[in-house]
Amino acid sequence: MKLRVDPGAAGSRLDVWLAEELGKGRSEVQRLITAGHVMVDGAAAAKSFRVVAGQWVEVDDEPQQAAPIAGPVPHVPVRYEDEHLAVISKPAGLVVHAAAGTRGPTLVDALLEVMPLAPAAGEHRPGVVHRLDKGTSGLLIVAKTDEAYVELIKSMKARRISRTYLALVHGTLSLPRGRIEAPVGRSTKNPTAMAVRAKGKASVTEFEVLESLGEVSYLQVDLLTGRTHQIRVHFSHISHPVVGDTTYGGGAEHLAQALGLTRPFLHAAVLRFLHPMSGDRLRVADPLPADLEAALARARERAKGR
Repeated sequence: MKLRVDPGAAGSRLDVWLAEELGKGRSEVQRLITAGHVMVDGAAAAKSFRVVAGQWVEVDDEPQQAAPIAGPVPHVPVRYEDEHLAVISKPAGLVVHAAAGTRGPTLVDALLEVMPLAPAAGEHRPGVVHRLDKGTSGLLIVAKTDEAYVELIKSMKARRISRTYLALVHGTLSLPRGRIEAPVGRSTKNPTAMAVRAKGKASVTEFEVLESLGEVSYLQVDLLTGRTHQIRVHFSHISHPVVGDTTYGGGAEHLAQALGLTRPFLHAAVLRFLHPMSGDRLRVADPLPADLEAALARARERAKGR
């Protein structure tokens, strides 16, 4: 497997970055590095090596990877497309690109059926500019040309791409709008999860309450930085976890079940950015999918009956 270091990851430790990319535990990645199964630009590197944007990291762990399960390639709605890029609506439950342990078709597999994707993004994730968690639905930008990919990555790093989400969280917030500033890094208790940590990366999330429904609140959330699991970690940190989030929800699955949710109520609803080639200002929106609409309707009915 060959991976390319995105500009946003520059300066990260090799073992920390690779664990996040592969979805593996840090200790497992460290064993791969120590055993010589990880090469950076063709040379061995220590686990503490600080990666540089644009470097290629090759992982020789094919014997440990499960073969993908064949299956139908899912349909992925396209909300905007031209010769340089596309904005697509990722369904919940679909992984963006292949990694160690990935089973079944990915978003990249589905897109390659209908459009070219920029090879500069890497062998296993062509065109991928940014990602959404498997359980999160909504808008993603993919690059169709290398030129567009390079410019979009610059825009992402400079925080010139505006991302707005819709979320349902537990409880009633004390303010109608607010800002969460708390550094996010890899959890010391769970290597596959993130947490608010003093030594984490600076992370900022803004929110506005759209509806206060007693036991839950319906929010518009603006992501000012793009850390892994940032929204889910931030709202868990302020004791208002995303409904349906089994990783950061604090064991409150009963409410998700009552609302008919089988995944976190989190949807990437709006993207605003300048076109990387033309400079035109683009705004692309995506409505709530049916499962989240149904859960929100149930939450409103429960609020009326309280």
